[in-house]
Amino acid sequence: MTMTINEYMNQWPEERLRELLAVASTETVETALNKQDRDIGDLAVLLSPAAKPYLEAMAQEAQRLTRWHFGRTMSLYAPIYISNLCAADCVYCGFAARSGSREKRITLDKAGIRSECEALAKMGFSNVLLLTGEAPKVVTPDYIAEAVSIARDFFTSVSVEVYAVDENEYRQFVEAGLEGVTLYMETYHRPTFKEVHLLGGKANYDYRLEAMDRASAAGVRKINIGALLGLYEWPLEVLWTALHARYLQKHCWRSSIGLSFPRLLHTPERYHVHYPVNDADLVQIMLALRLFLPEVGFNLSTRERPEFRDKLIPLGPTHMSAGSSTQPGGYATYMRGQADERTNYREVLEQFEIEDFRPVAEVVQSIRDAGYDPVWKDYDRAFDCR
Repeated sequence: MTMTINEYMNQWPEERLRELLAVASTETVETALNKQDRDIGDLAVLLSPAAKPYLEAMAQEAQRLTRWHFGRTMSLYAPIYISNLCAADCVYCGFAARSGSREKRITLDKAGIRSECEALAKMGFSNVLLLTGEAPKVVTPDYIAEAVSIARDFFTSVSVEVYAVDENEYRQFVEAGLEGVTLYMETYHRPTFKEVHLLGGKANYDYRLEAMDRASAAGVRKINIGALLGLYEWPLEVLWTALHARYLQKHCWRSSIGLSFPRLLHTPERYHVHYPVNDADLVQIMLALRLFLPEVGFNLSTRERPEFRDKLIPLGPTHMSAGSSTQPGGYATYMRGQADERTNYREVLEQFEIEDFRPVAEVVQSIRDAGYDPVWKDYDRAFDCR
């Protein structure tokens, strides 16, 4: 009988993971570094304070593994927010229903979606991620499927980062042209999950955890997961994320797996980040995960500062966003610094503040300066045998 993701994750409670972290030492770190195939115990010691003096050795191995599996390439993508309406109340998020924000809530119509797609296509993008808040009664699955269909007129690869849905709704997205789904568990720690998700369907932990199984079963070709770093202790969150990825590799083998590393840097006034993740922590996280999951794609967003992103290029990322906007209409209608007669970008609610405002061309040049090739289109759908 096939084990479910809930059954699998229940085998790895917090106490068991803390025991793995507790055995870390100079000897166990060196043993993990010298292995070719690493298990979850090896990942734990590479995430521990005992591994800090070995970051340079970890970086060299991470670079080698990334180049072996992905070459000297960096795929580019951009997010398109099609709605900032949200019925959920996630205390850390600017979109939250009870965040107290007064900026405009907008859902793009067909023409608005098409304008956003056209603007990004002119920049050269071939890979986009459509995002919404959690408002399924207004921003319905039918609306999302239609947005995917519009985007496919402009881009070879379309993914979504939306609320968790049923398998038949993921299949509806795939039939409209969807390739990928991104869905962060936010936190794998059940007590914290309950504390920070106060309202809406997102408060259902089990339904969210099982979403990627449903997406893969529906034919989604790429699935991307991650924890929102800062909600709970990062070594535990990273271990749970890695275990989830390993499960998906085994049980959802028709889909490729990707990881993202979003960390809480800017939050609403009502939420204080209790478990901050600094730059050195994030470097260690990415290096350790690359050594544990050498064939998994890593995504690096504009949440991070330009100079920091540039330094991370050789250390494991395979996909980078560029020129991003986190508000609906941010590329065509409400461009940063540009206003019309009704409103401007400062009046339209953003999900979070980005850190890297560089033009796309500047990001592309930084990738080239690091010795990597920027890739706009990483495969042709003619080779997708589904």
